Amino acid sequence: MKPEPKDHWYALTAGFLGWTLDAFDFFLVAFCLTAIGKEFRQSDTAVALSITLTLAFRPVGAFLFGLMADRYGRRLPLMIDLVFYSIIEVASGLAPNFTVFLVLRALFGIGMGGEWGVGASLAMEKVPAKYRGLLSGLLQQGYAVGNLLAAVCYLLFFNRWGWRPLFFLGGLPALLALFVRFRVKESEVWQKSKHESWSQLGAGLTQHWKLFLYLVILMTGMNLASHGTQDMYPTFLQRYWKMGPAERSIASIIAMLGAIAGGVIVGLFSDKIGRRRAIVIALCAGILLTPLWAYAPQLSLLMLGAFLMQFCVQGAWGVIPAHLSELSPNQVRGFLPGFAYQCGVLLAGSVGALESAFAQHMSYATAMASVAAVVFAATAIIAALGREKRGIDFFGL
Repeated sequence: MKPEPKDHWYALTAGFLGWTLDAFDFFLVAFCLTAIGKEFRQSDTAVALSITLTLAFRPVGAFLFGLMADRYGRRLPLMIDLVFYSIIEVASGLAPNFTVFLVLRALFGIGMGGEWGVGASLAMEKVPAKYRGLLSGLLQQGYAVGNLLAAVCYLLFFNRWGWRPLFFLGGLPALLALFVRFRVKESEVWQKSKHESWSQLGAGLTQHWKLFLYLVILMTGMNLASHGTQDMYPTFLQRYWKMGPAERSIASIIAMLGAIAGGVIVGLFSDKIGRRRAIVIALCAGILLTPLWAYAPQLSLLMLGAFLMQFCVQGAWGVIPAHLSELSPNQVRGFLPGFAYQCGVLLAGSVGALESAFAQHMSYATAMASVAAVVFAATAIIAALGREKRGIDFFGL
């Protein structure tokens, strides 16, 4: 039985808000990086290691919660994950020293890694196939909205309260778990194709190892593109452009507005021309925009470059939930897209620290621009060489 229209909106809302609050918590570290370093007497590169640790532990969460999602359904793992990372985020604001802070950011990575795969599979299995690209773009832009909210909270509260109270807002996802409990129904696709034992699930996973390897390579490139243009961007604005907290927040807000627009528009575009072609076009446009984004001669052009760059980066990303869900068989959709995604995060996780290290020998602009151009070109090639199953009917599998 296919889901009712209201049901797919509830699932989409849960996935969107889960990813939004995940990204909000993650980007607080990026905005507060120099303040955290000052309190704990650490360098930018050392604090950037906390971002790397979060990214590195995301595959652990994707592995654990993804297996649970394919064995026991999508809803229960999603609720557990939301409560778990809420607790860890609040604890991050209470960290007494840098070592504890690093441990907590690693644990947060487990929660962050678990949310995307479970939430995306639940939402994509419920939304209508003909609108899957558009709604995929909307779902994925929860990440940009989370970044936007982090920028707004940083702008409004950082100078008054400092960095620690901002992390207390990370307890909000626990309330979202209640919404999932009482409003979101289980995936009908999972109920139709679920495994009856762990051994059946294991056999299903090993059967698709070639697809898994391709998705890991693709997601490594995609994560290098997003994290390479976002994680160290507030620090780039501070060190290269000498911006204060308010200016950095405004620049990030403008960039995330571009991301939200790009994700939805390119996602819709992918319903017409295909997933791979939409990704390639967005990334190639990003290459052309790199000089404006990094070397803008004046502030207004810098803001335009930030908007357009994230339009392209998150435009390409807006296609990903639909693309990965369509490529993955029903029986392993809770695990395969999310784990492949987070393995890509692991392989790309050092990009922020790498850019920070490059910036010690060249300008921040050159460090970030060179990484972006190379990554965009390589990822466009990887996407073009893959397969796609645009608009596939999950109930027909």
